Formats: sequence, C-alpha cells, structure tokens
Amino acid sequence: MTDDERTDEALRALAEPRRRAILRLVAHDELAAGEIAESFDVSRTAVSQHLTVLKNAGLLDERRDGTRRLYRARPDGLAGLRQFLDDMWASSLDTARRLVEAERGIGEDDTARGSA
Repeated sequence: MTDDERTDEALRALAEPRRRAILRLVAHDELAAGEIAESFDVSRTAVSQHLTVLKNAGLLDERRDGTRRLYRARPDGLAGLRQFLDDMWASSLDTARRLVEAERGIGEDDTARGSA
C-alpha cells in the first residue's frame, strides 16, 4: 500500500464521528473493547466494527490479554495524515502570503531584497 493509499484509508476511517471518538479514548490509554463500548450508546457489535475499521486503517494496535482484546492508538498510523495536513497548511500559508503581497503591490523581487 502506498503512502497516499494509507492516508486515504485513514481519512475514510476518521470520517465517521464515533471512530474519531474511539481514537480519542485510546489515544493515551489502552482499553479493552468492552470498556470502549461502555462509552457509546450503540451495540457492542457496532463498536467492534468501528474498531476493525480503525485497526485496518493502521490507526489502532490490538493485543490480547487472555480473553480480552486491548486497543491503543497507533501514532505511526497518523503520520501520513499529519504530513498531508502539514503540506496543505504550508501551501495555504504561501498562497495567503502571495495574495497579500499582490494586493499591496509587493513583487517577488521586493520580497527577495527584503530577506537579503
């Protein structure tokens, strides 16, 4: 799977509000599936399906402890998404800078002289 495909998968997984809420729950604590399910007013099966989507998107780690399944957020799973947003943010700032400079009549030559 390419980085773009992983980012697409993460975005699709995070598009659902309960999945984002689940990810917040396990961002700093490892929780059992039952503990996660107690936080929502949907069936345990529905929560299990959300956990599977998050896990398949690389956003959760799962480990077994006896009969329990424990979940924890996987920060590495968000790395591609973070890079995507950082790139978008940097590009937007550059566009905003050029628009303001154009509105004020500042050319790129003026900008280059100002930074030298």
